[in-house]
Amino acid sequence: MITVAVVDDQHLVRSGLAMLINSQSDLTVVAEAGSGTEAVASPAVCGADVVLMDVRMPQMDGIEATRRLLAGREGEGPRVVVLTTFDLDEYALHAIEAGASGFLLKDAPPEELLAAIRTVHRGDAVIAPSTTRRLLDHLAPTLRQRNHADAREVAAVESLTPREREVLALIARGDSNQEIAAGLFLSEATVKTHVGRILAKLGARDRVQAVVTAYRTGLAQP
Repeated sequence: MITVAVVDDQHLVRSGLAMLINSQSDLTVVAEAGSGTEAVASPAVCGADVVLMDVRMPQMDGIEATRRLLAGREGEGPRVVVLTTFDLDEYALHAIEAGASGFLLKDAPPEELLAAIRTVHRGDAVIAPSTTRRLLDHLAPTLRQRNHADAREVAAVESLTPREREVLALIARGDSNQEIAAGLFLSEATVKTHVGRILAKLGARDRVQAVVTAYRTGLAQP
């Protein structure tokens, strides 16, 4: 059973999402919160497998709430899916930087929302490879200007084998596992093994977080 927390300042939205999620045999809503402040103070939200986080809320927005929920948890903690209104608005970009495992449009079909919950729970990101590339192309200049790469991130990237660095560069380019396998003449199973090792070494929750690290450290360029 995948446990889900719903964070949104609109009661009707929370109720609707909870009803949809609870209709599934493998999903259950264990917590609801009406603000970012309420979310980060809730043990139930912090302990959920997946958090659906509205990006625009009073008191504390979804970006800051995401950052606080995941701060210092090094790949652990809930997977956060940010709910946003626009495809590539600044909120979505900053949410990814804050540690979210992806973002979903609020008007997405119900089946897409349910699939997103299951996808992030598996450790994947709710962003298609092509969208990942567009996001990071927008985000890369900001990451470089802020010089976010710290000693730990640099050391983690340096700990990668030459093949793992090659695979990470292709992930950052937006390639899928299938495309990476074809380009490097490897099996998809081998690529998945490399990806798993990369995520472990970087302490990344998913591919998007690994790509953010690649951009921060200069391994990937827009």
